Amino acid sequence: MNADLHCHSNFSDGVLAPAEVALRAKAGGVALWAMTDHDELGGQGEARTAAEALGLRYVAGVEISVTWANRTVHMVGLAIDPENAALASGLAATRGGRDGRGRLIAERLAEIGVPGAYEGALKYASNPALLSRTHFARYLVENGYAESTSDVFARYLAEGRPGYVPHRWAALDQAVSWIHGAGGVAVLAHPGRYKYTSLEFDELFSAFRDLGGRAIEVVTGSHTPDQYREYADVARRYGFRASRGSDFHAPGEGRTELGSLPMLPEDLTPVWQDWQ
Repeated sequence: MNADLHCHSNFSDGVLAPAEVALRAKAGGVALWAMTDHDELGGQGEARTAAEALGLRYVAGVEISVTWANRTVHMVGLAIDPENAALASGLAATRGGRDGRGRLIAERLAEIGVPGAYEGALKYASNPALLSRTHFARYLVENGYAESTSDVFARYLAEGRPGYVPHRWAALDQAVSWIHGAGGVAVLAHPGRYKYTSLEFDELFSAFRDLGGRAIEVVTGSHTPDQYREYADVARRYGFRASRGSDFHAPGEGRTELGSLPMLPEDLTPVWQDWQ
């Protein structure tokens, strides 16, 4: 199935409204779609309404920022109830530190000769409560400091670079609990992006599984073809189901478009296997 279960709208750090993302998913041949904004549920109603009008099968989703072993990982919740009070409360608490972090990022960028970054990033943030590094990246590209948002992260905003500011997000057990409490399935997002040792990865996968985590993203816009194979092997080894998603944020900004990824390996059980 052409499922795309990871993408973003302008309710977090995407640039298109949920209805526009739905149209793009439909045009890309997506048959099963989830919009998974960062720590935010506000666009779910519009996304579902647009999907239903297009005849596009929809499941509600969210991407939760988690701190594990002093680094940030992301957890996707799929088939959740977006009206669940505990999930909404947890996400609100997780969002709380973004403005302060954004101001610190701007201060660090100013120290290396990039002025006005906080105000510049806010221009790209439809929801100021969800100011993110992606908004800073778009400002830096607009002003000629880099050619692409990926180049900005590599030079300025990734861990170890001058504009990087760490932040403590939700704990792993909290995120999984919120997702389960909302009736959803917990999925570890784009594991190929995380800079852990083999031992740390084993601990992460084991802890996630022991908490009830059901799936990992295998085929995603954040992975290379070699990583498709690597994380397919991880899914087999740990007994995870497999998920698939473009991680779409904006036209022309990432590696892949909605619906354009390769299919999952046939021997893996897809995360949507039991959904009616």
